[in-house]
Amino acid sequence: MERKVFTELNDTNPQALHESMAKIGFRRSQDISYRPSCDNCSECKSVRIPVSSFKPNRTQRRLIKINDDLIARKMPNLAIPEHYELLTKYLAKRHTDGGMTNMTFEEYVSMVEGSPVETCLIEYRLPQDNGDYGKLLAVTLTDVMSDSLSMVYSFFDVNDCFKKRSIGTYIILDHVARALQSGRDHVYLGYWVKNSPKMAYKKNFHPLEILESEGWFLS
Repeated sequence: MERKVFTELNDTNPQALHESMAKIGFRRSQDISYRPSCDNCSECKSVRIPVSSFKPNRTQRRLIKINDDLIARKMPNLAIPEHYELLTKYLAKRHTDGGMTNMTFEEYVSMVEGSPVETCLIEYRLPQDNGDYGKLLAVTLTDVMSDSLSMVYSFFDVNDCFKKRSIGTYIILDHVARALQSGRDHVYLGYWVKNSPKMAYKKNFHPLEILESEGWFLS
């Protein structure tokens, strides 16, 4: 039985509240900040990348080079049908047993636009011959904090022809680069559960800070 503790981000300063809650392991969903609080279980660990000490490994450096042709664009957090269509294809192939599988466009609008804090979308596209924007490959919903970036949700094209790009890993690497360039300290990746295959990719980022009961520790 899953249990969460949450607070509404309807304070007079929701941005500051959101940032202070993130430091103690809370995540945002629309206007709610929540954290797992299950009886007799504390396996969901909040994790973040300390960008100044992060060094991409050989595989990650190769992915940065492979994806160097992508055009990334920061956008307002406004829901558009093209992004929603990519999300539905992603969910149908990667998360068939998840609670978001049958998300309607109206629910997607709420997920993207229902934020009381500074939030943006970052989309990644293939280039066209004329240098214009090409095929949409990935989208992230990202919270922008004073000292960090928090990747709220990401989705991407899971077609086998793009497999070598490892786009899910690449967009995390791109967020690390963005945080470093803007003088921010961390990129929050949400929760990690030991031995969970779906979350194992997060341990590929070194160093990684994990929130324990005593505070944040490098893994």
